[in-house]
Amino acid sequence: MIKKAGGAEQYNANKKYTAAVAVAAEACAEDTKGQTCYICTQALHWKTKEGLVRGCSCRGTAGVAHVSCLTEEAKILVAEGEENNLGQKVLTERWARWFSCSMCKQEYHGVVRCALGWACWRTYVARPEVETARQLAIGVLGNSLSEAGHREEALTVVEAELSMNRRVGASEREMLATQSNLASSYGELGRLEEALEMYRDVYFRTLKLLGEEHKDTLLEANNYAHCLLSLRRFDQARPLLLKTLAVAQRALDNGYETTLRLSWHYARALYENTSATLDELREGVTTLEETTQTARRVLGGAHPLTESIELSLRDSRAALAAREAPARLGGLAL
Repeated sequence: MIKKAGGAEQYNANKKYTAAVAVAAEACAEDTKGQTCYICTQALHWKTKEGLVRGCSCRGTAGVAHVSCLTEEAKILVAEGEENNLGQKVLTERWARWFSCSMCKQEYHGVVRCALGWACWRTYVARPEVETARQLAIGVLGNSLSEAGHREEALTVVEAELSMNRRVGASEREMLATQSNLASSYGELGRLEEALEMYRDVYFRTLKLLGEEHKDTLLEANNYAHCLLSLRRFDQARPLLLKTLAVAQRALDNGYETTLRLSWHYARALYENTSATLDELREGVTTLEETTQTARRVLGGAHPLTESIELSLRDSRAALAAREAPARLGGLAL
């Protein structure tokens, strides 16, 4: 069976893909009930008999599809770009179909992202390591596993990616991206000091390589600050976030996900700090109220980032109310 599939890696990828598609379809069954795939227009896939999924920010009946249909669409678009030498810009845009919706342009999340990650990997795993498609595919898989909460598996994939990058002589920018993903895996597994050291190194090297306004630099600043928050080093995280948020608001659209994350983390640096003043707590609540509105408008209420920001808003309001109560009582006593 393994030989017929094309080898151990291909066989494993095929099995993982099939299992991930089943999990995704089951998880999305209630949300997609009574709907049809926007690509093939069928409710049940004609060949695989799989159900429908939706893991983006589309609303209503939009964005509903089969993982198989999304996979085939991405494969065809990338293949056309490769065969016709359409250029790096076009190929990059087409490659994004492996992890983002063609309609709302937002990245897939959760179990749908995981299924597409395995779909991408099984498509290109048989190619030589020196080919760009295979190098990109393992990165998509690692990010997808992390997004779906498969932390140990994600770490294994990212370590394999980093090893491959060293063998093929990847560019510094590619190495930085992989090291950032490795730091993320460390953080998710509670290895925070290791994660912090790597995030710090990646951020400053990216800043030197690409400049402060580049989207990758802003993303790495956010990652570095997030790790500082996890270690409760608020005095270090706050100035970094304040500076980076100002750059992001100037260089990126306010609806861009990195900007939302920076705003969210800046508010966390305020309200999670037990030494924060009353005014800082109020600023944190106000920032989260504004960020929540933007996240709901841009990403939708069901997006994991929106849900996380809303949870922080509830926590910040509770922290502010607890701090204000003694002040009000003291005022009455006077």
